[in-house]
Amino acid sequence: MTKINNLTEGNILKALFKLAIPIMGTSFVQMAYNMTDMIWVGRVGSRAVASVGTAGFFTWLAMAFILIPKIGAEVGVAQSVGKEDMNEAKVYIKHSIQMIICLALFYGFILITFRKPLIEFFNLGEEDIIKDAITYLVIISCGLLFYFINPVFTAIFNGYGESRTPFIINSIGLIVNMILDPLLILGIGPFPRLEVAGAAIATVIAQATVTIIFIIRARKRTELFSGLNLLKAPDIAHIKRIVKLGFPVALQSGLFTVFAMVIARIIAQWGPIPIAVQKVGSQIEAISWMTAGGFQTAMGAFVGQNYGAKKWPRVFRGYFVGITIMSIIGILATVLLIFAARPLFSIFIPEEETIRYGIVYLRILGLSQLFMCIEATTSGAFNGLGKTIPPSIVGIVFNGIRIPAALILSSTSLGLNGVWWAISITSIFKGVVLAAWYIIMLKRNPETKGLKMLDLKLS
Repeated sequence: MTKINNLTEGNILKALFKLAIPIMGTSFVQMAYNMTDMIWVGRVGSRAVASVGTAGFFTWLAMAFILIPKIGAEVGVAQSVGKEDMNEAKVYIKHSIQMIICLALFYGFILITFRKPLIEFFNLGEEDIIKDAITYLVIISCGLLFYFINPVFTAIFNGYGESRTPFIINSIGLIVNMILDPLLILGIGPFPRLEVAGAAIATVIAQATVTIIFIIRARKRTELFSGLNLLKAPDIAHIKRIVKLGFPVALQSGLFTVFAMVIARIIAQWGPIPIAVQKVGSQIEAISWMTAGGFQTAMGAFVGQNYGAKKWPRVFRGYFVGITIMSIIGILATVLLIFAARPLFSIFIPEEETIRYGIVYLRILGLSQLFMCIEATTSGAFNGLGKTIPPSIVGIVFNGIRIPAALILSSTSLGLNGVWWAISITSIFKGVVLAAWYIIMLKRNPETKGLKMLDLKLS
């Protein structure tokens, strides 16, 4: 095993940071795709933002499909590398790529075929918003293969311990998107003003660029990608293993999106401005949950390799080192969202009424950022062990509670703010419950129950 991907030796803090920082960077790059779209679409107006935000639920829902092979590749490669079995790692890589291609084609076909009833579900009531949302959805669906396969390539490299490569490649795609967005959305120079359609086209071109570069890079990484025959029938045993690893996470993600769609429908009764507020506000809030998501991936790779190598003390210590780091980040995120709400939101939409709604959203959601970071880190630790069910149970239960909570709280004097409080409070509970579950599991595990929480040796 080369030095770049060995997470089973050396200083834990250094290993986590070296792996996590590029992964966090990649997460921010992925977030920046949407933020860039929102900044430029926001210049068109709140109605255009509502269109992109509504159609965007279905690309969000796509993560439920993507996560099955993504988690399978990430955990399978990490544990195989920990066991120093690269042939097994290649098997996971092959099956994950085969699966993601099939899922992309299937999901894209469904979105294009049922585009109108899917958008009409949200009961938007505004013909121009519905039309733009359908346009955005169809264009994005045509390039869905690129959107699906890039996270799997990223997961393969991350599981191997080489997080710098996907960061660089995804950053190139972001640059392409940032250049094309203003040109195609606003029609600068010789380019036509395409508005919502322009945002979708820019995203597809950028994602395709990333896929091409990943393929070029993969051809040079023979230790990971040589001898892969994607046309050969998959092995059912490995498909089952990948599904077993990824399905609980995928189910959680899919239901999370479905619950969010229901919440969006509840919000729609207050008009298009709150819809735009939630879309933009969630992009701003993504500053912290994308950071946490990046660290979640790093924690999964770290735990996966050390679990494969049977180094339980490093599994134990790595978790608490990670929790300490992410707690600091969560507190900083809370301070940022509460005290810098106005300048943050006004970056995206200049309309004063929308900004006022946005400030309240960010301040309420800001209170839950620490617990969201704890939840993400703990989910990564569970995933690295191959135990993807506990985070999924906690996520599904409390995300589901958001719907009755939102209905109850919004029917009081809180009004729309009751919806935001329902989201924030359930986030707090998810972090507390999942962390308690993981710590209890460590205490009961014969390999770790004798270790002390304060015994945080960094090697």
